[in-house]
Amino acid sequence: MALSRIWSAFIIVAIVVASIKCFFFGQTDIFSWMVIGKADDAANPLKLDGIIQTCWVSVELCLKLIGILALFMGLMSIAEKAGGIRLLSKIVGPFFSKLFPDIPKGHPSMGHMIMNFSANLLGLDNAATPFGLKAMESLQELNPTKDTASNAQIMFLCLHAAGLSLIPVSVIAIRASQNASNPTDVFIPCLIVTFVGTMAAMLIVSFKQRINLFQPVVIGWILGLSIIIASLVLYIRSLNAAGIQSFSGLLSNGLILFIFFIIILGALYKKIDVFDAFIDGAKDGFKTAINIIPYLVGMLVAISLLRTSGTFDVVINEIKSVFVYLGTDTRFVEGLPTALIRPLSGGAARGMMVSTMETYGADSFASRLSGVFQGASDTTFYVVAVYFGSVQIKNTRYAIGSMLLADLVGVCTAIGVCYLFFG
Repeated sequence: MALSRIWSAFIIVAIVVASIKCFFFGQTDIFSWMVIGKADDAANPLKLDGIIQTCWVSVELCLKLIGILALFMGLMSIAEKAGGIRLLSKIVGPFFSKLFPDIPKGHPSMGHMIMNFSANLLGLDNAATPFGLKAMESLQELNPTKDTASNAQIMFLCLHAAGLSLIPVSVIAIRASQNASNPTDVFIPCLIVTFVGTMAAMLIVSFKQRINLFQPVVIGWILGLSIIIASLVLYIRSLNAAGIQSFSGLLSNGLILFIFFIIILGALYKKIDVFDAFIDGAKDGFKTAINIIPYLVGMLVAISLLRTSGTFDVVINEIKSVFVYLGTDTRFVEGLPTALIRPLSGGAARGMMVSTMETYGADSFASRLSGVFQGASDTTFYVVAVYFGSVQIKNTRYAIGSMLLADLVGVCTAIGVCYLFFG
């Protein structure tokens, strides 16, 4: 029900704003661009895709996902049949059993979730999505009410959407391409913000589900993770921009190949019919990609209307006016467009970040803040549409509210950290 209300609000607000612009400010062509506009059309003043083009883009995105989902779900099928997922579940079981008390000990979903979190940590978006969808599928098997999100599914998605990531490689690469004097200066702020956002998501959902986090196992795992991250921070700080990108590529891509190697080797040792197991999983990947098309089209069309109607511009201008009236520093407002659109669209947020750099300069406070926003969270509504859509969940309960609250904590933390680091 919450998702239905939000989706309806997006569309209604966007059309109302566009109508005001059309009938009161003389922008008579805005309706046309909202419907049939193309971002690459030189005559399009909005430089954004309308709803028709967005529908095509949504389907194209799902078609591109088919190959990736087929590959990784095929490998997950091999790992499951070889017992690798059960082994991973036993390793993380003591910690996850506290966060996910409704999941039976040794359930495969534990392994799927840790694979998803690991891929997110290393910035492996292409791998994180299939692992996450497989986790949702496993959790759905335990869900007594199939059209309503379970506690475990909400906890998983909120932690996933918080986007704990080690190295924001794409942000660093874009800053380098914009000739920033120190492209890597957003690395530590991004890591701090994603860590705080993840802890906030954990606390918010735990409070709602009455989970006691003050247990030795939970505290021990969090402290251990903090030590690992701190150690990597100390090492990465000694590298330059090229060194960071090289290290990230070696760590992330090397890990993917290592996972492939271990899964295949383990399956051969267990005498599993490897290729048949792969095909079984790959078929599920194809079905999943097709199932999420309606959910993705619906969400991206609503987001497209918000963007093309100029609603974001109205919100930003009003926020800036408030802080100008209060007499506070308003530099952070110039970076807010990235934060506001990040929960809706990763590509749009990336475009906002680049636009901010081109407008204010790559070394400006607004550009650095925009980079931290881009590297410090996931696309909340995309996650909701894809992950809940993959298992036909209609009632998301308090999931969206929890994710947005964690996003807000991340935004506030990002602003504070950037003032601390960049003045």
